[in-house]
Amino acid sequence: MELAKRVQSLTPSSTLAITAKAKALKNEGLDVIGLGAGEPDFNTPKFILDAAYKAMEEGKTKYTPSGGLPELKQAIANKFERDQGLTYHQDEIIVTTGAKHALFTLFQVLLNPGDEVIVPVPYWVSYPEQIKLAEGTPVFVEATEENEFKLTKEQVEQAITSRTKAIIINSPSNPTGVMYTKEELKAIGEVCLQHHVLMISDEIYEKLIYGDEEHTSIAQLSNDLKENTVIINGVSKSHSMTGWRIGYAAGPEKIIKAMTNLASHSTSNPTSIAQYAALAAYTGSDEEIEQMKEAFQERLEKLYEWIIDIPGISCVKPKGAFYLFPNAKEAAIGCGFESVDDWVKALLEEELVALVPGSGFGSADNVRLSYATSLDQLEEAAKRIKRFVNKHSR
Repeated sequence: MELAKRVQSLTPSSTLAITAKAKALKNEGLDVIGLGAGEPDFNTPKFILDAAYKAMEEGKTKYTPSGGLPELKQAIANKFERDQGLTYHQDEIIVTTGAKHALFTLFQVLLNPGDEVIVPVPYWVSYPEQIKLAEGTPVFVEATEENEFKLTKEQVEQAITSRTKAIIINSPSNPTGVMYTKEELKAIGEVCLQHHVLMISDEIYEKLIYGDEEHTSIAQLSNDLKENTVIINGVSKSHSMTGWRIGYAAGPEKIIKAMTNLASHSTSNPTSIAQYAALAAYTGSDEEIEQMKEAFQERLEKLYEWIIDIPGISCVKPKGAFYLFPNAKEAAIGCGFESVDDWVKALLEEELVALVPGSGFGSADNVRLSYATSLDQLEEAAKRIKRFVNKHSR
C-alpha cells in the first residue's frame, strides 16, 4: 500500500533521532550525557499536580468545549492583560493539545497549496514540516550569526512574494535562545503590514528570559500589529508541563473560529484534567517558576563559559530559552571530520555526549545543547567535549 504523498516528504526529527540513539546507549549501561532534551528537568510544581488531582476527584474528566474550558481561556486572557497589556476575548483564544498542535492547526486553516511562509533559519524542526503538511511552501531566509540569528526588515522585504501568506517569529528562539528587540520587531512588523503578511509569533519561551532583558510580543507594539498577529504559547516550558500537552493560540476571531472548528473534528478537545492543571498554573503562585528560571540562568552562565573555552567553538550568547547553539565547524574540521554531523556522531560514540546537529535546524555548522540538566552533568559534558576536541585536533 502506498502512503499519502503528504507524509512521504517529511524529514524525521533530528532531536528525536539523537535522543533515541543516546537512550539505546544508556540501555546498554553506558554513562551517556544527553543534551538534546527540549524540556525542563524539573517536575511540574506541586500546586499544579494538586489541582489536577482535585479535578479528577471532582469528576472533571469529561469532554470540554473544543476550543478549551471557558475559565482557562479567561485565565489566558488575564495573563495577556497582566503580562503584555493585550486585550483578548475568549472567542479570540483557542486552547490546544500543546503549542505544536496550535501551530499545526493554524497552518491547516491558513494555507492553500503553494502559499508561502517565511521561515527564519535556524528554525525549530517542525515549522517546515507542518507547513508542507498544509500544502504550503516554506521559504527559508538565513538569519546570520553576525546578526545574532535574527532577520532584518530588509531580508523580510526581499523574501516576500505575491504568494507570501505569513512569517514565523520565534522569540526567544529554539534553537538559538536569542530574542528580538522591540525596535527589530517593529521594523519587521511594518513590512508585514505593508504587504498584508500574517505574523505568527511563537512565544513558548517568553517566561525563560535572563538578565535585565524583557520579553516583547510583536502584537503589543500597535493595534494594527495585534490584528495581524497570531500568538502561539503554552505552559509546557514556563511551568515544566511538557507532558500535559496544553498550548494555545490568540489572534483574529475569524482565524481562531476556523481553528476551533478543525479541532472539533480532530482532537475533540484538549485533555480535561490537563486543562484544569493549566488553569492552576495561570492562577497560582509563580514562586517555583522563578526558582526554575534562576537555576536555568546559573546553568547558562557557566555552560556558556565552558563551551567557548573549547578550541574551534564559538557561540552567540543566548538571552532566553534553555539552549546554546554554538558554531562547531572549525572544531569539526580541525578534528578531521568532513561535517559537524559526523563530528556529533563520533562525539556520542567516543565520549557518550549527545548533542543535536544543527543541520536539523537548517544550520549545518552548529549544534544545539540543552542546559535542561544538572550543573554537574553540564560540567562533565563540557569536559568530555573538550577532551574529544583535543584528542582529535591535528
